[in-house]
Amino acid sequence: MKTAYQTDIGKQRSENQDRVRVFQKDHNLLAVVTDGIGGNRSGDVAATIAINQLGHDFMTAGPENSVEAENWFQTQVLAANTIILKKSKENDKYQGMGTTLVAALFIGSQKVVVANIGDSRGYIFHDGLLTQITVDHSLVNELVKSGDLSEDAARLSPQKNIIIRAIGISDDAKIDVHTFPFGENDQLLLCSDGLSKMVSNDQIKSVLSNETISVGDKCRQLVDLANQAGGPDNVTVLISENN
Repeated sequence: MKTAYQTDIGKQRSENQDRVRVFQKDHNLLAVVTDGIGGNRSGDVAATIAINQLGHDFMTAGPENSVEAENWFQTQVLAANTIILKKSKENDKYQGMGTTLVAALFIGSQKVVVANIGDSRGYIFHDGLLTQITVDHSLVNELVKSGDLSEDAARLSPQKNIIIRAIGISDDAKIDVHTFPFGENDQLLLCSDGLSKMVSNDQIKSVLSNETISVGDKCRQLVDLANQAGGPDNVTVLISENN
């Protein structure tokens, strides 16, 4: 398994509130990407709290198999949610802070457990096919699912940045957790919306399919593409390749 990541402030932001970490314990690996929400660097605080909560428990306890992973992810997200809500009530400058999260837990070499809340995303690249494996928890996505908005209209909607589910915005921080096969030469991509809103699936697929460059170079190329498209947001990319 080869894993690399890169995070960048983008072209139009004054600070980077994305966070990314990889934790390794024995043969198991946890990768986490968070995208903070809120001013006065409060989003940075929320994003860091969420990553540290999952990372610390993974290194000290954590699930032992994929069956336990679903409850583990929900427990750790709720713990981070409690901490963030408490801080936001204790300090006015932290009011309204929160964070999205997408995380992948590799237990063994043939499967990956992916958890997400918000609009940070996960993709799997398998046999030349790129598949988005997470669902955005956004207002626009809900309108598309209900039939009230077309997919074409959604791409241009002024509401596309409104998140309806994230860590720290309510007492009920429910995440989605699913287990996927992860075979030889498969690649997993985790990213913040600074990538997915600016770089097309065809562009992502083109980078991931390049067998002549390292996973680190692939991360850099994807970040560069987001910035070349305007870079309006922080952008974070993590790639794991099973080889």
